[in-house]
Amino acid sequence: MADLSQEEWSAQLESDQNAFILDVRTPEEVEEGYIPNMTNLDIRMGQEFITELEKLDKSKNYYVYCRSGQRSGQACALMNKLGIENAYNLEGGIMNWQGEILED
Repeated sequence: MADLSQEEWSAQLESDQNAFILDVRTPEEVEEGYIPNMTNLDIRMGQEFITELEKLDKSKNYYVYCRSGQRSGQACALMNKLGIENAYNLEGGIMNWQGEILED
């Protein structure tokens, strides 16, 4: 697992052809705004969250974020335990995100 600064995360994501963006916030938080092309899996779903992680393609590079970087850090550690080697946590979360944010 790697904690990446906003700049590192954004730059790496831009050049990564094998990227998968994972938002681990609640659906209510997602409605307030999200990073384009993300998939939402709420870490608070407990076992269902783990079940969904196990279905993910382990060969992809996962860019994980939440509101502040705490939950996404936990998610990355969990993903590593499940055999997903490339999980990158966005330090500071979407609160500090300078890039594009979409809203429903």
